[in-house]
Order: sequence, then C-alpha cells, then structure tokens
Amino acid sequence: MLTQQYTARLAALRDALAAASEGRYSPPEIIAVTKTHPAEEILPLMAAGQVIIGENRVQEIVEKWPDLGEKFQIHLIGRLQSNKVKYIMDKVCMIQSVDRPALALEIDRQACRHGVRMPVLIQVSPAGEEQKGGMPPEMVRPFLQEVRRMPGLAVRGLMAVMPNTQDEAYLSGLFAGMRQLFEQLREEAIDGVAMEELSMGMSGDCLLAARHGATMVRIGSALMGARNYTR
Repeated sequence: MLTQQYTARLAALRDALAAASEGRYSPPEIIAVTKTHPAEEILPLMAAGQVIIGENRVQEIVEKWPDLGEKFQIHLIGRLQSNKVKYIMDKVCMIQSVDRPALALEIDRQACRHGVRMPVLIQVSPAGEEQKGGMPPEMVRPFLQEVRRMPGLAVRGLMAVMPNTQDEAYLSGLFAGMRQLFEQLREEAIDGVAMEELSMGMSGDCLLAARHGATMVRIGSALMGARNYTR
C-alpha cells in the first residue's frame, strides 16, 4: 500500500518539478525527508525508486541505521552539533548543514580519522533566521576560503532553508538570490570547491525552488504524509 502511494506521489512530484523548471534548468533531485517516520514506513520507498533520504537528527539516523543503512543514501539536513559528528561519519553520504568553522573543523577531523572526504553543502540563511542555522550570504566566500583547505571536506555546493511564509514574491526573491550566489561562486571556480548542488525548497515551496534552479529539493509531507511535519 505504501509503495503504491509513494510511487504515485513521486511521479506527480517529478512531473510538477519538471514543469516548474520550465526548460531553464534540469528538474531537481528529490530528497525524501523521513524525520519522525519509523523504518517500516521508509523501507517501501526503495520499491518506489527513491533511495536518497534526508534526516534531521543524529539520534534518528543512529536508531534507524540497522534497518536503512545498507539500502539508502542518507543526507544529514538538520542542524548538527559538533560533538555529534562522530556518530554519523560512517552513516551519511552528505552533510548539508555546515554553517560555522567549529563544525567544519570537527567534520574534517572525524573524516580524516575515518580516511574519507565527507561531501558537504554550506548552509546559507538568506532571510537571517538564526534559529534555522546558516550563515549570511556575504559570509560564504570567506568561509569557503577557510574550508577549502580542509582535506576531510569535499564542498559540493550550497543549502538554504527558507522562511515559512505564504509571500511568494518574497520567497521568489530569496530563491533567486540563492541561485545568483550559486552561479557567481561557480564562475569564480574557487580552488578546492565544487559548486554542483543547490539544495533549497521543501514541500510547500519546492516548485518555486525548481523555478529558480534548485538542484535538490527536500520533500517531507508531500511525499511521506504528515507525521509531526509542518512543511
């Protein structure tokens, strides 16, 4: 039953994202946000063709890992405390929420201990909402100059969490600003930095994100159904 629901929702989402991209951009990759959902509700995603999932909390990743670890590519998409990095280094394939030097240093340290380079995205706060994490857009360049020298980090692009608002014009401006920053950094070709991914947009605003060139959208309730999930 869940597999059929997920298959139908994924098909509808992919069609809508392709239409929203309007031929200007490639449709974004869907990251299925599985926070608060138990493993038995996540496993049917495989049969529906969705193997990239996003989790917000380290504790949930650790708890679900025995059931999901060999089956899914897990992205950490929530705020990450430096003292919890060590618990997920062998469990995630990307950390999307790197937003401060202390966190970058700890990821680098743990990655070197494991003999890996961890793919990361730099989290930006386009609206300046401190509670959501992320750095101001003007701080991204100096931060990239700092982290590009860390051998345990592989910078792959940018991530942003937008305000929870119905003001489409305001959101459109923020999305456009993120795409502009992404393209500028890509053109600058900073040594040691690859601008490949722009992760922005959630269930409520993913089509607007696709219209402005997101390469990844993080979809929770629109795919998984509501379970203590507000967007």
